[in-house]
Amino acid sequence: MAKAIQQKKGKQIQPLGDRVLIKPLETKGESKTASGIILPGRENNDKYERGTIIAAGPGKLTTDGKRVAIEVSVGDIVLFKRGYDVEEVEMGGDDLILTSESNILAVEK
Repeated sequence: MAKAIQQKKGKQIQPLGDRVLIKPLETKGESKTASGIILPGRENNDKYERGTIIAAGPGKLTTDGKRVAIEVSVGDIVLFKRGYDVEEVEMGGDDLILTSESNILAVEK
């Protein structure tokens, strides 16, 4: 079942489809290449980041109209990558990540 998060002034955020809202556990700083180019958010060139799922959509629709449920739940700590479809969202002073479930690599148990 899809979960929404409460935003200020009574508004709720509900990801659509197979999208999830993640609160990163570590903040990534800038890194600099050998030639001096500054790369934001990719300190130490980590291949993945850790975060907590704070909202999840209902799941993806298949071509025949059936819904495939998302495999993660609100509160799960996940390892995720920042793919091409990642959106950075600011809500209530927090920097959050809105991405599709396919960018989640693993769930910590």
